[in-house]
Amino acid sequence: MTGLSGTEIFARYAYAPNRLGYCGPPEANALRDGAPEQVRAAARRFSGAWPYLRVMSRMTGIADPLDPRLVESYWLGGGLGARLDAEEFTAELLSLIGPLAGQYWAHLTADLAGEAAANHCFHVFGVYPWSRFLGKGMDGHPLHVLDSCRIGWGTVVERSGDDISITGPRLVWDDHVLRLSEPSEQHVVTDGFGSEATIGDQVAVHWGRLCGRLDSAQVRDLQTSTEHQLLATNRRLAGGT
Repeated sequence: MTGLSGTEIFARYAYAPNRLGYCGPPEANALRDGAPEQVRAAARRFSGAWPYLRVMSRMTGIADPLDPRLVESYWLGGGLGARLDAEEFTAELLSLIGPLAGQYWAHLTADLAGEAAANHCFHVFGVYPWSRFLGKGMDGHPLHVLDSCRIGWGTVVERSGDDISITGPRLVWDDHVLRLSEPSEQHVVTDGFGSEATIGDQVAVHWGRLCGRLDSAQVRDLQTSTEHQLLATNRRLAGGT
């Protein structure tokens, strides 16, 4: 993603769940085809990602929440967001998203600081309630949501037009523990993003759709942030919460 603007990075990663109706305003075409200001307007209406970027902006002193350094750090982990104090970050984040919480969000307390990170993976596993539904006898749907909503990665092994096959890890629930599997082949589509990807490229995936190419450092950041979050989530689940 080197050389992309913050709005371009945001659009690439936010488009898939927005198109599916899960996150943000009903403006998927603006994310894919709109001008930067249209993407900015849409980004401000994401009740998940936007509060993170606002807090990251304040804590780093970077005025623009859509600065590419912040946006990449949010989606992939690592970078500036990894250096923020977890307790301060959690307090500020909850001050923004806590008032919007419903009955499934009673877990949004200061206790989350123990697993908090200024990235999307924490939002998926720690803030969203889905990990808390595991081990209750119906694990298939929560596991599917967690695996699809996290930012995945893999290597392109086949491509025919907009249909792409990659090999990458999937999320597995072993009755008591969340972990990543050995790489397996998966089918993804481009939806207008990642058209530059070719066989052998490392890529990021969100909800079965290609976000774009990754370099080796970005893959390491994504892998590290994911493994860190899985460890934190497993510790919580082992404690029964």
